[in-house]
Amino acid sequence: MTSLTADIIAKLNPQVLVGVPGGSLTEQNPALRSLPRVSQGRVQPNLEQIIALRPDLVWGAKSFHESLVERLGRSRIPVTLTDVRNWSELEALTRDIATQLGTDPQPLLRRYQSIGISQPKRQERVLVLVSSQPILSPNKNSWAGAMLERFGMNNVTANVQGTSFNRGYVTLSPERVLQENPDVIILVEVGGGESLKNQLAGRSFWRNLAAVRKGRVVTMEYLGLVNPGNIDAIEKASARLRAIAQ
Repeated sequence: MTSLTADIIAKLNPQVLVGVPGGSLTEQNPALRSLPRVSQGRVQPNLEQIIALRPDLVWGAKSFHESLVERLGRSRIPVTLTDVRNWSELEALTRDIATQLGTDPQPLLRRYQSIGISQPKRQERVLVLVSSQPILSPNKNSWAGAMLERFGMNNVTANVQGTSFNRGYVTLSPERVLQENPDVIILVEVGGGESLKNQLAGRSFWRNLAAVRKGRVVTMEYLGLVNPGNIDAIEKASARLRAIAQ
């Protein structure tokens, strides 16, 4: 299960949950805090623990939990894999979960709609960077790309085809970053170790970018922008993007 799926289920019908993934978002969610943890971070879920909980259904991430399908299938526990890369897929996941639970998805769907779609006052060219070695930026096939599009932001790598392991992200050379020379740069900080801002500040090309010279480099958290995380994280990232766009 992902933190996003757990959060959606908790908001639709928390009584049906028997186990959740570990992590900061789970710890911060009062509805999930007391439930057993079946995984932590990027470590594969504890298969024996899941079986012991005797779930009727397990929700997993398509990019990470494929091995669970066969392994839990031997115990006759069905697994549904999800992949949320845009708002339509978020809404579809919410409807699917609500159907499985026999609950009404409309309150949550209205909450998504209340986040709104906005057009920025300034049509600035925006570059989002998630790492420095290599330099990675999201295109339109990622959740981050969908977030930028929803708020009318001109993502300079939106239509660049990804060649990395993740098709939603593209690898850029320093020369390509200089060529794009965006008006705004959003740096995604994942926490732990040296900040991305400090890593890039040491690169020779960095100081030649217009956004750096004009002080238009901002930071955002990983959860909500790159990984949806949960509904609260999405709302927080949306508010931050709206502020940047204005």
